[in-house]
Amino acid sequence: MDIYTIIFLALAVFIFLRLRNVLGQRTGSERPPLDRVTRDLARGGPDNVVPMPGKTIDQVPLAPTADATPAPDRWKGVAEPDSALATGLDEVAANDPSFDAQHFITGAKSAYEMIVLAFANGDRRSLKDLLSSDVYEGFDAAIRGREQRGEKVTTRFASIDKAEIVAAGVRDRAAQVTVRFVSQMISATRDKTDTVIDGNPDKLTDVTDVWTFSRDVSSRDPNWKLVGTESGH
Repeated sequence: MDIYTIIFLALAVFIFLRLRNVLGQRTGSERPPLDRVTRDLARGGPDNVVPMPGKTIDQVPLAPTADATPAPDRWKGVAEPDSALATGLDEVAANDPSFDAQHFITGAKSAYEMIVLAFANGDRRSLKDLLSSDVYEGFDAAIRGREQRGEKVTTRFASIDKAEIVAAGVRDRAAQVTVRFVSQMISATRDKTDTVIDGNPDKLTDVTDVWTFSRDVSSRDPNWKLVGTESGH
């Protein structure tokens, strides 16, 4: 073994030891897994807040400058340029720089499924973190009525075929985004004798819902809550 081989071997060992000291160390700034909220809900964990889009703002968003002109294709695939929807999305983004329409839609789909299943299961703890106080009161009253009658609901999603933003804007520092969901699910309500009184446990049903989510853009809390629901047609 000549002197050059020994030098290269020593260099390789030195580099390996340096890399081993660096790789695998946690700096404390790693991004948390994207499915953390879903896993916590599945195991009944305490953290059931759905982040949409999930990025914390460290300070109150600054007002847009006068020469800040949005790109014409900024909302490509979400809203047509110069449409009322595009204008509303511009307003939301101007007040909330973290807003991303595609990420919002992804988060809204997760929230939609979580809320529907939590309502079916009577999971008030999850619903309280996901709904505004007014909407929660309505959901809670419906759950309480089912409990008093001894009814149980079973719901299972087959698919969420479409989720599209249909309206957006800012009112009194509250950003609001309305989403139309088109889904397929199986749902049935049984009475205390286990007789099906509504729905069909063996049949897929097409469901269209229009939900409005809201967030206080002056708050550092990045989470959106459901503030309004209606059935689509």
